Amino acid sequence: MDRTERFYKIEELLRAGKAVSFAALQVELEVSRSTLKRDLEYLRSRMHAPIAWDREAGGYRMAEDTHQAGQAHQLPGLWFSSAEIHALLTMQHLLASLDAGGVLTPHVAPLMKRLNELLEGGKPGRQQGAKEAEAAQLRQRVRIIGLAQRAVQPTHFQRVGTALVQRRRLALRYMARGSGQTTEREVSPLRMVHYRGNWYLDAWCHLRKSLRNFALDAIREAHLLDTKAKEVPDAKLDALFAPGYGIFSGRSVKRARLLFTPERARWVAYEKWHPEQKGEWRSDGSYLLRIPYADHRELIMDILKHGEHCEVLGPAGLRKLVAEQVAAMAGKYLSN
Repeated sequence: MDRTERFYKIEELLRAGKAVSFAALQVELEVSRSTLKRDLEYLRSRMHAPIAWDREAGGYRMAEDTHQAGQAHQLPGLWFSSAEIHALLTMQHLLASLDAGGVLTPHVAPLMKRLNELLEGGKPGRQQGAKEAEAAQLRQRVRIIGLAQRAVQPTHFQRVGTALVQRRRLALRYMARGSGQTTEREVSPLRMVHYRGNWYLDAWCHLRKSLRNFALDAIREAHLLDTKAKEVPDAKLDALFAPGYGIFSGRSVKRARLLFTPERARWVAYEKWHPEQKGEWRSDGSYLLRIPYADHRELIMDILKHGEHCEVLGPAGLRKLVAEQVAAMAGKYLSN
């Protein structure tokens, strides 16, 4: 019987209604005295099991009316090995590192504490300080450097999340970065998207009477309304937001053809710009990338970051827009 089975067996025996002696538990579980002591201590201190010693009955029982430091007791449906706990701790660290605005911290912190407890409890005999140091060292070995991440107000994030779960509308005061104008919107939130380190809300805008996406960091005020949110099928959402490149929406999807020099091709060929992209190596070592796009704004930003190493072959409209951007850039440097 492994440790997980023993915990559930102890739970079963103690909930049977009668006090169970230490000796009876030891026989039933077929373990040594020291192992049983460790199991009972772990269930009490880590799993917050209300195990009490009944002096009159001479045995242990579950004291359901007992509350240990306000903690509710419940055995998890899944138990992890030490290696699995290490992996979960690393994943938690990745999530915390990606969360630039700190909006998930209140939700992640309890998970982090629980994983630490599981890790520390998984290796009996280790000194407490050594266990804590091991967990801390594990997280320090992973680093994620987030660039171009914009801070989101935790209050806004929580209200948007609440509206999503409760299917309620939101009243927003929203600043459009393109124009710098602030407008009052009533929206039905449909889903949140974490894209390139930033949070966006896909929603039905009752002002524009259409589907729109909103950057959460551009929300200036957010208030929950009692009005029920408008429902939009996922298929319709995907039809608008998924086909084109980037976060911007649009129904008219075009195909960009981008040619990268052999020097840059060695990187771009292994990057995923879009789920429906198609790449082709050329005989001279250059790389032709074909990707769908609905809005040129984000695509042009990514094209320009490759400078002379990327040439837009088509469509003609996209090539013209990039040429205008390059000419405007050159004008700032060549005018003096």
